[in-house]
Amino acid sequence: MRIRVAQPDDAPGVVALRANVHPYLVRGVESTRKMIAEPPPIDGWTAFVAEVDGQVVGWTSAEPNTSTSVQGFGDVSMLHVHPEHRRRGIGTALLTAATDHLRPLGVRRVRTMAAADSLPFARRHGFTPSREVRYSALDLTPPPALPEPPPGVRLRPIAELDPHLLYEANVAAAVDEPGDVPVDAVTFESWQYDVWDNLGLDKTASTAVEVDGEVAAFSLVKRDGERMWSDYTCSVPTYRGRGLARLAKTAALHRAAEAGVRVAYTSNDEANAPMLAINARLGYRPVATLWACLADLT
Repeated sequence: MRIRVAQPDDAPGVVALRANVHPYLVRGVESTRKMIAEPPPIDGWTAFVAEVDGQVVGWTSAEPNTSTSVQGFGDVSMLHVHPEHRRRGIGTALLTAATDHLRPLGVRRVRTMAAADSLPFARRHGFTPSREVRYSALDLTPPPALPEPPPGVRLRPIAELDPHLLYEANVAAAVDEPGDVPVDAVTFESWQYDVWDNLGLDKTASTAVEVDGEVAAFSLVKRDGERMWSDYTCSVPTYRGRGLARLAKTAALHRAAEAGVRVAYTSNDEANAPMLAINARLGYRPVATLWACLADLT
């Protein structure tokens, strides 16, 4: 077993591993390759793989969280090990590599995600479960009908928008997003990397709702072949209560299905009752539950 920093050529193995452990997550090979080759614009982002006999059997990434104003907060993201290679110390070795990387960067509190059967592992390493995150899937055959917007409301593919307008709507909507820390420090540069320039972003299917020329809501589609991820669906606080987020998501799902997507996945914090209700009305079915877990680094 060898733990090392991930390389771009690891992308196919990383995606195959993810499909085995978390089949409801959507990120293609080329998008993964770019993420490793051209890391996010965050000082300190890195990724590690576990390798056995030349095969990628484990993955995690680690970074200081620069999307929040909370100082000293970081993430060990999506640590997972192939089922056939568990209970051999690989998960512990990946976690150690990630936390050893974060400490010199000033990270003092860290978050990771764990499935229910991985909670004993998390607890043994000092993590405490904090929030439940629900993952859901929607069959898009047949596709949902394209909704008719009410008077004064316009549906637009985000390809037609100035990305700065979408970023501003994203920032406004994310301030009260449920989570362990507030999402209140997202820069345009990091948003552009994560969202606008993401190779998987389908800018034709992703849909914004305009009211009087302002972006009031939107739903983003990140795609890999016939699978898609609803990356973020939201409405700006001043426009909430009018059904615009559901309108945006329904339109985005319709457009994605018309372009060949067959199944859509998404995730929601347990406290995000409005989006959970929207997804239930659209017909999403539960496929997995993960727990956000927190630990102090000593």
